[in-house]
Amino acid sequence: MKIVSVEILQLAGNDGDKYGIPWNPTIVRINTDEGSYGIGEIGLPMGNAAHGQVGLARDYAALLIGQDPFRTEAIWEMLYRRTFWGMAGGILVYAVISAIDNALWDLKGKVLGVPVYQLLGGKTNDRLRTYASQIQFDWGAEPGVMVTPDDYCRATEKAINNGFDCVKVNPIGFDLDGRWMTWNTHGVLTAEQVRTASERMASVRKVGGEDLDIIVELHCHTDSKAAVQLAREMEQYRVLYFEEATAPMNWKAMKDLRNRISIPIATGERLYGRFGFRPYIENQAVDLIQPDLGNAGGFTEVSKICAMAAPYDVGVQLHLIGSPISTAAALQMEAVLPNFVIHEHNNTSLIPANIDMCVNNYQPKDGYFTIPDEPGIGQDLTPAAYEAAAKIIVK
Repeated sequence: MKIVSVEILQLAGNDGDKYGIPWNPTIVRINTDEGSYGIGEIGLPMGNAAHGQVGLARDYAALLIGQDPFRTEAIWEMLYRRTFWGMAGGILVYAVISAIDNALWDLKGKVLGVPVYQLLGGKTNDRLRTYASQIQFDWGAEPGVMVTPDDYCRATEKAINNGFDCVKVNPIGFDLDGRWMTWNTHGVLTAEQVRTASERMASVRKVGGEDLDIIVELHCHTDSKAAVQLAREMEQYRVLYFEEATAPMNWKAMKDLRNRISIPIATGERLYGRFGFRPYIENQAVDLIQPDLGNAGGFTEVSKICAMAAPYDVGVQLHLIGSPISTAAALQMEAVLPNFVIHEHNNTSLIPANIDMCVNNYQPKDGYFTIPDEPGIGQDLTPAAYEAAAKIIVK
C-alpha cells in the first residue's frame, strides 16, 4: 500500500466572527493506491493562520507521495528531521505534522477495521467526564457576549440543564462594554477589573452550588503578577484549575505562580512536542497539561507527551477548538490515557454549521462521552462539506 495523493481541504470559514476572531478549519486527507484514506485536522482553526497552514501542508504533502502509510513513526521522524525547520519547529510546523499523523492513524484504523484507541493500546476509560467550555460566550447554538453577572447566571444554568457538572469561564475576557480582549490585564489589575471578575464568578458559583466544578481560563491575557492577584480573589470560589494564566513558553513564571497560589495550574494549548512540554513536566510547573492533538504532534507525539507526564502525577486534558474531526480524534486518545482528567467540550461544538460538516454528531450525555467504536477516528466530512471545501490536491 502506498500514498498516492494528499488533499488539503479548507472548510467554510470567515475572516472574523462577531468577536473579530478568524475561523478557518483545514483538513488533510491522505489517499492510497488501494482506495483507503484517512483524515486529520490542522489544529489552527482559530486565529490568523489560514494561508500559512495551507501552504506548509502543501509542502509537506509532497514528501508523503509513495510512502507506506502504516509507517507512522518513520513518517513522523522524516517530517521532523528532514524538512530542516521541523527540528525546533514552531506551532505551524507541528500543526501540519499533527494533521498528517492523525490522518495516517485514521487510515490505519479504517484499513484494519478497528478504532484508533485499539491501536494505541486499548481503553483505560469507558466514559469520559466533560465540561462546558467558554461560557463567557454563552452556552448554546448561537454564541453571545456575557457581560453582567446575570448573563453569567443564565449561561451557567444552560450548561447545567444540558447535563454538565463542570464549566470553564474567562471572567475578564469581556470588558464592561462587551468587547473581547481589550482590557489591559498586564501588571496590576484595577479594582474594577478584580470586582468584575469576582462578581461574574460569584454568579457562576451561586447558580452551580457547591457541586459544580469551575475552571478559570485566562487565554494568556495576564502576566504572572496579575494572575497571582486574580487567583487570590478566585480562591474563594473553589476553582478546579487555573488555565493559561501566564504567557506560554515561560515555565519559570508558571512555576512561580503555582508556588504562590492554592489553585492547580494548567497550560499547553500553545505548546508543542515533547521538548515544549518537557520543562513544564520535569520541573512540575503545572498540575495539568493540555496538549492539542491537532498542533502538539498528533497521536504519535501526544501519546509520548502524556506518557512523560504520568510519572510526575501530571494529569491530561486535551485542548479542543476545531471541527468535529478534532473531537472524534481526541476521544480516541483520551480513551487510552490513564492520567486523563476531563474532556473539553467547546461551545463551538454546538454550532449547527460546525456540526453539519461531519457525518457524526458526537455530544456528551449527562456530562459524559462514550467512546466511538467505528474504525479509525470514527468521523468523516459529509459529501456536501467535501464539495464546498476549497481544495489543493498534491500527487
